[in-house]
Amino acid sequence: QVQLVESGGRLVQAGGSLRLSCAASGITSSANVVGWYRQARGKQRELVAIIGTGGSTIYTDSVKGRFTISRDGAKNTVTLQMNDLKPEDTAVYYCRMTWGSVYWGQGIQVTVSS
Repeated sequence: QVQLVESGGRLVQAGGSLRLSCAASGITSSANVVGWYRQARGKQRELVAIIGTGGSTIYTDSVKGRFTISRDGAKNTVTLQMNDLKPEDTAVYYCRMTWGSVYWGQGIQVTVSS
């Protein structure tokens, strides 16, 4: 059974940095597209950043220049380096990986105080 486990979320002041990590277990083949989504309270879940097997990336406009996504295909891990955090980045962040089917992590809270 595939499981995704996120780590790294916590409370941070505006302007600070965090590094989120997600590791998959229960599967040995390399994932296809992997990425991070987030859901703020009262809002719909939105894409933050995704990265393909070749390293191509897509970011939502609000995080461009501040967040960087990277992956280790052999280990099935994905990280999100978040710099210059803003209060509007506060949300539950979810890791997502695909191997044909889509798998989600349980979510991790990131809170940015002003």
